[in-house]
Amino acid sequence: MIPNEKINAYQFLLLVILFSIGTSILIIPSILAGEVKQDAWIVAILGTLIGLLIIWLYCIIGQWFPQLTFVQINEKILGKWVGKLTSLVFVIMSFIYAATLLFYSGTFLNIHFMPDTPMAALNILMTIIIVMGVYLGIETIARSAEVFILVFIVLFFILIVFIIPEIKLENIQPIFESNPKKIFKSSLSVIEVTSINAIVLLMIFPAFINDIKKGKKFFFIGNLIGGIMIIILTLLCILVLGAYGTAEEIFPGYELAKRINVGDFIQRIESLMSILWIIALYFKTTAYFYASVLGITQIFNLKNYRPLTMPLGGVVVVLSLVLYPNVVYQKTWNETIGLLLSFSVGLFIPLLLVVVYFIRKKQLKKESEGSEVQETENEENFLEK
Repeated sequence: MIPNEKINAYQFLLLVILFSIGTSILIIPSILAGEVKQDAWIVAILGTLIGLLIIWLYCIIGQWFPQLTFVQINEKILGKWVGKLTSLVFVIMSFIYAATLLFYSGTFLNIHFMPDTPMAALNILMTIIIVMGVYLGIETIARSAEVFILVFIVLFFILIVFIIPEIKLENIQPIFESNPKKIFKSSLSVIEVTSINAIVLLMIFPAFINDIKKGKKFFFIGNLIGGIMIIILTLLCILVLGAYGTAEEIFPGYELAKRINVGDFIQRIESLMSILWIIALYFKTTAYFYASVLGITQIFNLKNYRPLTMPLGGVVVVLSLVLYPNVVYQKTWNETIGLLLSFSVGLFIPLLLVVVYFIRKKQLKKESEGSEVQETENEENFLEK
């Protein structure tokens, strides 16, 4: 079942930008600085460029069956049972990452703003908004992105302009101190959070896009814009906080905002800047949750996904509270199991689809032509009645 909803290519562009940025502006600078020190910004550039190849692969898969979501494409190409199995793994990944992002938002708010508030309460409040968005549909989510992107861009611009006086160019030296092998290995983290996990957007593209050709172009542009923003933020963290200062911070982007001090007048605006991270986290978590809810609906051939939003919302809250005992465990999980899960779903399954598609290409075309003829006959019979 595909909801009867459509969004335009520009709205999809905004969703891609916000998804690509997502958690990256919170955690990527710290992860990269911990691995390659002051070369973190170079790794961010490399990861962004490689990520565009992944997006190209997703666009190819989406264009084979433009009326189907990723879950339906799996079943179409791999067959009913293998397709459902791979889709189930995809849904599990999406659901786990929805819970992970709730953990991020709850931890961030708990540490910096509401230390006496139970994390469960913060996660529940965030989930209520996410469930409301998913229940109302992708059109509502996309329209809200049009509003919040303006706030996001203005705040990001303010952050860049106001932090410039704190830049110390010596923090970025020496350049290319890390060896190429280490730089490439470190880029996997960037590729994962910005591009590999963007496979969940195949639950939107191209089935819900009213202009597929433009949507494909905006998929690339959105991912590139998100990557450029991550590069800028990573570079600023290194230039202002230094490589070791960035690596030691859990959320270096927030520490960056705390350093803003223009004429001893404009300062302590990190609370305002935190809106940046909340907006990005919200839209990325919503995309994961939407993909998991709609995916479950299509795997089990249910008529409507909306009745599942509230009970699954409750499950994702509980999962966000028990999945990671602490931040250290969560970081280790991301660098091991999380990385393996993302690349298995976001790279191995798409490559498997490509191989099987070209083996079964003629058969799939015949099936598609047959289904189109059947749909035409059904429409004619309906009109005659």
